[in-house]
Amino acid sequence: MRESKQQQVTLRIQASDEASLMDLLNFMYSNTLTRTTPCALLDVLVIADKFQVAACLRYCSQLLLKLPMDYESALLYLNLPPTVLMSDSVQPLKEAASKFLAAQFRDIGGFQEEVLDLPLVGIEAVLSSDDLQVATEYDVYDIVLKWARKHYPKLEERREILKTHLLRLIRFPLMITGNLKEVLTCNDIDPELASRIVLEALFFKAKTSHRQRYLAAEWVNFTTRHYLVQRAYKFWPIQVVEFELPRPHSIVYFDLRKEECLRLFPTGQVHSQLFHLGRQQIYLTGQCSIPGHHNFVHSFGLFFFVDGPRSAACTVVYELASRTKPSEEFVTWWRGAYIFDGGKKTIGHHNMFGVPWTAFVADGSPFFINGILHLRAELTIEKESNEDDLYGGLLGILEELDG
Repeated sequence: MRESKQQQVTLRIQASDEASLMDLLNFMYSNTLTRTTPCALLDVLVIADKFQVAACLRYCSQLLLKLPMDYESALLYLNLPPTVLMSDSVQPLKEAASKFLAAQFRDIGGFQEEVLDLPLVGIEAVLSSDDLQVATEYDVYDIVLKWARKHYPKLEERREILKTHLLRLIRFPLMITGNLKEVLTCNDIDPELASRIVLEALFFKAKTSHRQRYLAAEWVNFTTRHYLVQRAYKFWPIQVVEFELPRPHSIVYFDLRKEECLRLFPTGQVHSQLFHLGRQQIYLTGQCSIPGHHNFVHSFGLFFFVDGPRSAACTVVYELASRTKPSEEFVTWWRGAYIFDGGKKTIGHHNMFGVPWTAFVADGSPFFINGILHLRAELTIEKESNEDDLYGGLLGILEELDG
């Protein structure tokens, strides 16, 4: 430290940094800054980081946080040098800028062109959000590819930016199997990396819910960040186990957070992703509903909506269950059967648990385990009028795995 042995010290700086350095020196003697515009504060903040004046770094960050945030300033804050952004004093400013952009583009479908024009720091902030409104996680994957193709037309550069920055923002375990097959063959992603992503996602999907939460915490250092936290999906992720023989049989696990259920009151709905039973396309819907005209008491209802081609009639047996305290094992609430001969059909129950809505969501409710409602639906084709239709249904499952 030659300064400690010299009466005069010479600092070599860029001419453009002179005003900021003078502000920094003034702060060191007076604890104030002469210029407090956003641009001036950012310049001083960078100089304060360079000369390791932590008090000034913190002071500038606090002043910037008090100023109104807009699109341009948020991008400026996120574009600060990496050494500055790593500082504990600047973390609140970085988080505020990220949250502003995430809120600005929360309904990503309505701003797709604007999102595709964002710089890298902007797209990272938006796609990191848990509150992103998308139909499914596949929509996030689709936007990431479109953005990368637009900003990085060369394949090698595109693969590198996807690997180092963007693929970690996609919650692959929350994508259905058919989408993961597409990831596996995507030319934009390095084949070895794509294989690893898909294997990790399938491994994660195969685990039980409590193991998934444990793995989500443990896997943050993997090549892709595996989130268990679901976004504001239009079609909620599910886990599906499908059997082809001796007859088509699907077991569907549909988990809802308590806060998501609370938002359903008084007439809201939440839909699952599609799954298949033979040639039938099905999705589950949880809703807050009123059971009948003479009983205006809200309750939790669970339904499944069926759509399929016109064919010979078949009988489908179903069972609706949920994990329930104190055993936390699945308890069956409803069993039934329906005859399906094609077209659209709705089956279910307005009052799944036989209690009013207030009891369903009350503190200490037996239906929520660690804040999660665990639902299970089992559907089996018990009887089909001819073997050709059954054979066709099995082929349909083999050709399009959507579990």
